[in-house]
Amino acid sequence: MATFEDLVAEGAAAPVDGWDFSWFEGRATEARPSWGYARLIGERLATVESALDVQTGGGEVLNTVEKLPSRTAATEGWPPSLAVARRLLEPRGVEVVQADNLDPLPFPDSSFELVVSRHPTEVGWAEIARVLKPGGGYLSQQVGSGSMHEVSEAFLGPLEVDNSRDPELAAADAEKVGLEVVDLRHESLRATFNDIAAVVHFLRKVIWIVPGFTVDAYLPQLRALHDQIQRSGPFVAHTKRFLIEARKR
Repeated sequence: MATFEDLVAEGAAAPVDGWDFSWFEGRATEARPSWGYARLIGERLATVESALDVQTGGGEVLNTVEKLPSRTAATEGWPPSLAVARRLLEPRGVEVVQADNLDPLPFPDSSFELVVSRHPTEVGWAEIARVLKPGGGYLSQQVGSGSMHEVSEAFLGPLEVDNSRDPELAAADAEKVGLEVVDLRHESLRATFNDIAAVVHFLRKVIWIVPGFTVDAYLPQLRALHDQIQRSGPFVAHTKRFLIEARKR
């Protein structure tokens, strides 16, 4: 059986470029929302000639779509993920450009029939409305308030839930910029971590769960969580997800 030190070292060594979670297979699980985001964007993309994927990460989700619109673009701000997205998407004819979360989108007004975004860190609603053609659509799966709160508290102690990611607030922000919300759904989903290596890798990859996380800074908490997993089985947390779909009036 691998020791605590071995597991921590393994989680610390795993690469975190892009937004690929295949490393977690057999080590962690996360239930998926019932609406099936990848399937939904595939259906929507099949009906338009122009589309933009905002904060594409490494482009992994967009790349699951079999047939992309004749004009497809994607933005990403984090250089390691941007490099992955370019390697993955540019051979398929996708224009991949660098833009941070709240930067102005580098496209003219009314450029796209559809804008999609999976798990945006921040949402520039005015920019989304600007680049959409009249009658165009926005489809996004987002992280809700309190997602993985159990993981954060295991390292940081008791915390109040930040409600700034409430789906109703997102809907209100969309309406303010002239978008009509046509679908809004949310779910709480079970996630499990089978060993401490998975926790370490997760915290290195999803950096906002425990801001500033390093193994050295949180070694006592890692040891305590490892002991808990050894004693009681997988560590259970819950992700919060919501789907928002809107149309430009």
